[in-house]
Amino acid sequence: MNDIPRDQLTGALRRGAVKKHVAAIHVSGKLSLLQRRLSNVLLLNAYDTLVTQQVHRIDARTLCLMIGYNSNDMDTLKAALRGLAETVAEWDMLDEEGRQEWGVSSLLSYAKLKGGVCEYGYSPALASKLNDPKVFALINLNIQRRFTSGHALALYENCYRFVRTGSTGWWSLDIFRRLMGVNDSAYYEVFKHLNAKIIKPAVEEVNRSSNIVIEPETRKMGRTVTDIRFLIRENPQLAILDLDDGEGTRRSPVYERLRRLGAADRLARQWIAEHGEGHVDAKLDHVEGQGGIRNPVGYLTAALRVPEPAVLSPRAQQLSRIQELVSSRTPTQRDADRRLFLSMLSGAARDDFERHGWMSALNAEAVRLFWEELHPGAFD
Repeated sequence: MNDIPRDQLTGALRRGAVKKHVAAIHVSGKLSLLQRRLSNVLLLNAYDTLVTQQVHRIDARTLCLMIGYNSNDMDTLKAALRGLAETVAEWDMLDEEGRQEWGVSSLLSYAKLKGGVCEYGYSPALASKLNDPKVFALINLNIQRRFTSGHALALYENCYRFVRTGSTGWWSLDIFRRLMGVNDSAYYEVFKHLNAKIIKPAVEEVNRSSNIVIEPETRKMGRTVTDIRFLIRENPQLAILDLDDGEGTRRSPVYERLRRLGAADRLARQWIAEHGEGHVDAKLDHVEGQGGIRNPVGYLTAALRVPEPAVLSPRAQQLSRIQELVSSRTPTQRDADRRLFLSMLSGAARDDFERHGWMSALNAEAVRLFWEELHPGAFD
């Protein structure tokens, strides 16, 4: 599935990942795949102003694009929004003083479509929970678009926040059925059915489609399964999805050089993510300087295993420093920086920047001066 076209998005939507509080994760088990995607995108769109604004808006076409729903059938979107407004969120947690807090709220307090715009809001109580940075999982929107099953996406969301600890801990089957949204089905009270129809297919899809690999373990009382947990580790083959949505990297001159050399799209992006543009650029210079290599991609693979030299070329040093400066800015600041720089360009220079971003070779000196003005001495 194609990555989200980030150049069509602004503000918080360009971030690509949303902090999702455990209270929100645990109550949305009954949501369909479309509703679950919709819930994440709406939360991402509203996140920067969750507790300061009661009304949030997003272009309806952009919303459909981000949830992977390309139809003009607004009735389906209306039904999905209605489902969020009718779904109850429940949390049971300790506050800062160690006191137990229980609460309940609809996932959306309201939603409406008017003039091609979706307007919606959260209850103040739920908004404060969603905005709490202490316990959250980073839900990458490009990863969620790869899922075809709501149960698999629900399992991913509930496992991913434990990736650093390596295990979800034990869940009773009652809790697990609730997380998967099948707690009101007598059929799934039988573990054999739950395992065959929910657990195995969901685990297979998480391991195939996401940046983590999970393995279920069960605990029994006698011959009856009573609890389940999931062991979690990162999926190195798809870790690139958690680092880069692809749009920024594909504008890079280094990416273009790798593609011309014969590297596949995913391999090129993974090399850049793992080694940095400066290091890859220097290795490309080395490979291209050899001449007559029959397998340049294989040669580059070996060259990248060699530690980065202590001294990079001036161009590679500048690219590396610019990446550091861009990464140090907030998503809102990065969007403003890009817009400001674009306003200073025209013609071929503007076209090259729109294509390559801060890695634009045609604007290399202007880019350096721009960041030097923002951070005096940054390139000393």
